[in-house]
Amino acid sequence: MALVLLGINHNTANVALREQVAFPPERMADAMQKVISLAHVREAVIVSTCNRTELYIDVDLSGGRNQSADNESNNPPQDNTDTAFDPSLLQAEQQKLLNWLSAYHGVSAAELSTCSYFHWHEDVIRHLMRVACGLDSMVLGEPQILGQIKSAYAVAKEQGAARAQLGRAFQEAFSIAKEVRTDTAIGENPVSVAYAAVTLAEQIFSNLGSLHALLIGAGHTIELVARHLTDKGVKSIVVANRTLQNAVKLGEKFGARGVLLSDIPEELIRADIVVSSTNSQLPLLGKGAVESAIKKRKHKPMLLVDLAVPRDIEPEVGEISDAYLYSVDDIRDVIEDNVKSRAQAAEQASTIIERGVEEYLKQLRALSAVGTLRAFREKADAIRQTELDKAVRALDKGVPADKVLEALARGITNKLIHTPSVQMKKASAEGRDELVQLTQELFELDKK
Repeated sequence: MALVLLGINHNTANVALREQVAFPPERMADAMQKVISLAHVREAVIVSTCNRTELYIDVDLSGGRNQSADNESNNPPQDNTDTAFDPSLLQAEQQKLLNWLSAYHGVSAAELSTCSYFHWHEDVIRHLMRVACGLDSMVLGEPQILGQIKSAYAVAKEQGAARAQLGRAFQEAFSIAKEVRTDTAIGENPVSVAYAAVTLAEQIFSNLGSLHALLIGAGHTIELVARHLTDKGVKSIVVANRTLQNAVKLGEKFGARGVLLSDIPEELIRADIVVSSTNSQLPLLGKGAVESAIKKRKHKPMLLVDLAVPRDIEPEVGEISDAYLYSVDDIRDVIEDNVKSRAQAAEQASTIIERGVEEYLKQLRALSAVGTLRAFREKADAIRQTELDKAVRALDKGVPADKVLEALARGITNKLIHTPSVQMKKASAEGRDELVQLTQELFELDKK
C-alpha cells in the first residue's frame, strides 16, 4: 500500500486553470472509473471544489523495494535499505497521474506540472486533515470543505473506488476535523467566501438595506450569501436558478423571489449586487447582457461577485464602466482581513492534526504486524499439533502418562525457543546487540 496525492489549488494556480481541471458532478462517476482503471491504482477519491482539484490514490508499488512502509521523511525516499519504495516508482506514479489529468481535461501536462503538488505516505494524511479542517482553504477554517470532502468520499465509495485503505485515511481525517471544530475556535467567527462577498459589498456601498440583490444559483454557497445579506438588512433579494422550484424554495427562507435563469436580463436592471455560484460549465452572464443592464440603470454602479469555478460571469464584464467584477481570487484580501482572529485557533488545530497523523501511523504500523503475528501463531500451533500427535501415539503404546506429559511439554518448549535461540546467538556474534535487547523487551526478560 502506498498513498499518493496529486493536487492543484488556489495557492498554486489561478482560477482560469482551476476551472479547466474541475470535475463537474455529472462527470465524477465517469472520471472515478477511469482513474481506478489506471495501472497500479487500487483505490481513488477525487476532490473537486472551486478552490482545488485533488486525486487521492492508493497504489500498488510492490514492484519496488519491499521494505518498511513507515518511513516518515517529508520527501520521497532515497535509494537505501531504510526506504519504503524506489523513488523512481513514486516519480512514475506522479507523472502517470499528471498525464491522466492532462488528457482527461485537455490541458497541457507541462502547464499542470508547474502548478501542481505531489505528496506521499504520511504527508497525504497530513494534507487531507488540513484540508478537512479548513486550514488549507482560501478562507481559513471555512466549514463547507468538510462536507465537500465527505461528499467526494461518498461518491468514491459508491463507485467501489474507495475501500479499506482510503476509507481508513478519510475516516481518520473526518474524526480529526470534528475534534478541531469542537476543541478550537476555528469556526466561531462567520468567515466564508459567502461572508467575504457580503463584506465586499459593505465596503463598496454605504447602505446595504436599500439595495437590490440578484443571487444566481440555489446551492449552499448562495444560501449563505442570502443569509448574510439578510443579516445586513438587505430586504430585496431575487434568486435565479435553472430549476424554478429550487429557486422558490430557497427564496422562501429569506423572503426572496425565485425566478428562472432566463429572467436574469430583466432582473439585472434592478440589481445593485449580483452574486453567482453554480455548476454551469459555460458562463451565464456575458458582457453584452451586463452592458445593456448598466445602460438602462443609467450607469448606476453594479457589484458582481463570481464565486463559481468554472466562472459564471465572463471576465470581459470587468471592462464595463460602473460594473465592478470580482472572482474568487479577487476577494482574497477581504478574506485575509476576516481570518486574523482564527490564527491562534489554526495553531491549536495544527497540533491536533500532528497528533492525528501520528495516531494514524501507529495504527498503520500495528496493522503491518498482523501478518507476522498470524504467521507466528500458525507456526506455534503447528508445533503444538506435532507434539500432541507424538504424545497420543506414545499413550497408545502404553507409555506412562506422566512421562508423555513431560515429553510433550519439553518438546513444545524446545521447538518454540530453538529458532529464536539460534538467531540471538548469531546476532550477538555479529555485534547486533539491539536484537538481544529487543528480545528481552519482547518477552519481559531480566538480564542475567
